[in-house]
Amino acid sequence: MSNQLNVTVPEGAPFIDFTREFDFPVAAVFEAHRDPEIVAQWFGPNNMKMEVDHYDFHSGGSYKYTHSDETGNYVFTGVFHTVRENEFAIQTFEFDGYPDVVAMDYIRFETLENNRTRLVGHSVYPTQEARDGMAASGMEVGLSEGYARLDALLSSR
Repeated sequence: MSNQLNVTVPEGAPFIDFTREFDFPVAAVFEAHRDPEIVAQWFGPNNMKMEVDHYDFHSGGSYKYTHSDETGNYVFTGVFHTVRENEFAIQTFEFDGYPDVVAMDYIRFETLENNRTRLVGHSVYPTQEARDGMAASGMEVGLSEGYARLDALLSSR
């Protein structure tokens, strides 16, 4: 599996886009985003442990989880505004290290030929500064490593 993460950080725009393909059906990739026990196994950078406080992946649900490593704990919270099974999710994303800076994240699950999936993500930030901070935070590495673990997890099922 050599599916590359493609991240676009447009100059002067307060958003980040990404795409990533998977060699698995949409239903499997969607379920791996919905089930908190599965999410905890793949989401985030390789060097961090993830603990889920709650993760209710449905319209009107919310989440709170902590990533931790030797440097500390990093808490993330948000609300799932709209979730359509096997189609898309719209959610907020907030890091406790930058309170009141809330991103709006959109993710689409697209069916490809041969029972494959393309994820298409779009994250909008309240300011250019907030977007630039996210782009510089290592988020691309975290996404890439997490999705590689998701590939391995789905392959083992």
